[in-house]
Amino acid sequence: MTLKKHISLLCAVFSSLACCSQNSGKLKLWYDKPAKVWNEALPIGNGRLGAMVFGDPVNEKLQLNEATFWSGGPSRNDNPNGPQVLDSIRYYIFNGNYKRAEILANKGLTATQFHGAAYQSIGNLDLKFNDTENYTEYYRELDIEKALFTTSFKVNGITYTREVFATQPAQVIVIKLSADKKGMIDFTAGFNGELAQSSKSINNHTLEMSGISGTHEGVQGQVKYNARARIINSGGSTNIDGNAIKVHGADEVVILVSIATNFSDYKKLAEDEVKKCDGYLTSAAKPYPELLNNHIKAYQKYFNRVSFDLGTSAAAKRPTDERIKNFASTYDPELVSLYYQFGRYLLICSSQPGGQPANLQGIWNGSIHPAWDSKYTININTEMNYWPAEKCNLPEMHEPLVQMVKELAETGHETARIMYSSNGWVAHHNTDLWRITGVVDFANAGQWPMGGAWLSQHLWEKYLYSGDVAYLKSVYPVLKSACEFYKDFLIEEPTHKWLVVSPSISPENIPQGHQGSALSAGTTMDNQLVFDLFSKTIKATAILQQDKGFAIELEQLKDRLPPMQIGRYGQLQEWIGDWDDPEDKHRHVSHLYGLFPGNQISPYTTPKLFDAARTVLIHRGDVSTGWSMGWKVNLWAKLLDGNHALKLITDQLTLVDPVNSGHSGGTYPNLFDAHPPFQIDGNFGCTSGITEMLLQTQNGQIDILPALPDAWKDGSISGLRTYGGFEVSLAWKDNKATEITITSLLGGNCRINVPNPVQLKGKQKLNPAKGNNPNAFFETPNIKEPLVAASASLAPVTLKQTYTYDFETEAGKTYTLTSKQQN
Repeated sequence: MTLKKHISLLCAVFSSLACCSQNSGKLKLWYDKPAKVWNEALPIGNGRLGAMVFGDPVNEKLQLNEATFWSGGPSRNDNPNGPQVLDSIRYYIFNGNYKRAEILANKGLTATQFHGAAYQSIGNLDLKFNDTENYTEYYRELDIEKALFTTSFKVNGITYTREVFATQPAQVIVIKLSADKKGMIDFTAGFNGELAQSSKSINNHTLEMSGISGTHEGVQGQVKYNARARIINSGGSTNIDGNAIKVHGADEVVILVSIATNFSDYKKLAEDEVKKCDGYLTSAAKPYPELLNNHIKAYQKYFNRVSFDLGTSAAAKRPTDERIKNFASTYDPELVSLYYQFGRYLLICSSQPGGQPANLQGIWNGSIHPAWDSKYTININTEMNYWPAEKCNLPEMHEPLVQMVKELAETGHETARIMYSSNGWVAHHNTDLWRITGVVDFANAGQWPMGGAWLSQHLWEKYLYSGDVAYLKSVYPVLKSACEFYKDFLIEEPTHKWLVVSPSISPENIPQGHQGSALSAGTTMDNQLVFDLFSKTIKATAILQQDKGFAIELEQLKDRLPPMQIGRYGQLQEWIGDWDDPEDKHRHVSHLYGLFPGNQISPYTTPKLFDAARTVLIHRGDVSTGWSMGWKVNLWAKLLDGNHALKLITDQLTLVDPVNSGHSGGTYPNLFDAHPPFQIDGNFGCTSGITEMLLQTQNGQIDILPALPDAWKDGSISGLRTYGGFEVSLAWKDNKATEITITSLLGGNCRINVPNPVQLKGKQKLNPAKGNNPNAFFETPNIKEPLVAASASLAPVTLKQTYTYDFETEAGKTYTLTSKQQN
């Protein structure tokens, strides 16, 4: 071998080793090429600011968002004609003239013009570099353990590195540009945005862009923004170049990006956006290492609570987009754990205490006209965003949603009064920054007065995990007010004399042969939601020792709600009539709310309904939009079928073309959920679903490994949370639990259900579980026996053998259980 060939071989080896060292680590998304389009870029965020980073060596772009930058301004969308048409709509529904009811609803209940604001992009920060076209050894990653974007490449033997993060403590986006040779950083920086009114350089170190949000559906844009980028260079020079700044010959550059709006709250726009924006920049004037360390510390406070390991394989050495593409045919358990933790990463980055909740795209949106306005779709999508919050040990991330529900209770009180002449509060299927609560779009999609009922479940769920009575007291008025609406709004249907919600729909589905109209009364999901709302509010009155008379009224109303019904195909009926079509493949499976996220259908207490729910999922099939597949992962987990749940995860981890998405769901190269287009709820839904496969708490007990697929033979997960203030860590081998660690924050009885016998370390003994769990956080709802069609055929529910134990816990103590051999 010649010396030249020997040197070339050594260079290749060292280059390979460098690449392997870069992409080592389980919690990294990495790629060997820059992002060409938005669905390949990588997201960073601090709850308020978001950016999609492309990692282009020549033309770097950060597409920017700020959580309060929405179209329009403080607005309402109530239709005041509601009281004039409500009785007629109900009359036509009860008499089977659904089309006439729909026409009246569109005229008298649907919003007349304004159907909600749009979440809008601020614009871009563009960095155009000199002499970097001929790059080699390109590498781009998002380290979700540190919430840090990095890209590196070589040009003429010089290694260039860029780091980007959105810091929550300093409230800015930080960019660091460096090279391993001094004086090599040359670029031009400038802002651009479709809604910008001004873009300029304030001085030779600071760029500024200002603008105002767009006018949408007749509501004038009123949200003003100010964006600034401060360039801090070590060595070299900076010069103003029109609206841009040129940097030449720098050793290293740090750029601080700040954005602020004039948003005060949903009722007013009174902030000084310029003063706020400059204030963030001033307070962020710290050395780069300090900014980075503070950022990582604040982020890891949340992220490091949960670890998850399913093992690894050779596939983990490949770029992330290749791993997604090959997932169905390649053993890659580490992609599942990465995808799981990516969901937690996204929630931390898009929903921070004191800020706005994650919307339809979290916080990341590259358009001023996004799909579905990137609003809050509250007939499932917003709720799905927060399914992982409590169980995945991110309760603080839940707080923005709780605050939004409190605000909706205020705006929704007016909607109930104006549109329905009712007390309490109501919301329909969409809302926005201005907390609209009227009917959006058209009756077949929007005439669903259940948004408040579903969102209210989150208020109670948060209490079940924390046991915080002071918190429960603070949200009880919202629960009570939601009940007061249905107390007024429920109406007796003529056939069975049940109390039903009317008019309503089963979200976004139209029954076959129903005159092309979705309008109905007493749909299954509505009944389930009202049942849960009444039940939980009754429990809250007992805990808080107040409103005993109101609780009695709710009990009486609850007893008159329709029971669930099993139709002629053995399916859980979606509507009050047996109208289901076994060929219906609709993405919504709304009537399965009672299975998940509700707790009304269980193999232990309602086996007939359990089998009927399974029949529904079989009829609907697996192929669907991305978020729907995410929901189905949870549903199959609750059906205790881990292999089918994993099949849905495999379907979800199907690579979708980032440009030509087609019509089926899956995952984009950057791990974003493809509805298509991008919707973030699919990411959050899968993170929740994977948790449900490993740990459930809705059956009056803590179910350990209830839906563990055969393929996940060995693994561990730590830091999960359950009802009653328990924190649970698990390890398993050969599909059996080997060690369970439970920390009790509140004390009380702990009931666990495990796939194999276990023993408690120490002198304390485990007792076989008997009767109802005495821990009140684990109550099982008392569900009416379903009505079953005469032609329905139901299969018996067969459960694997499990072992259920009780043991008493003390607050603050940790308990370890280990597997033991059967006698």
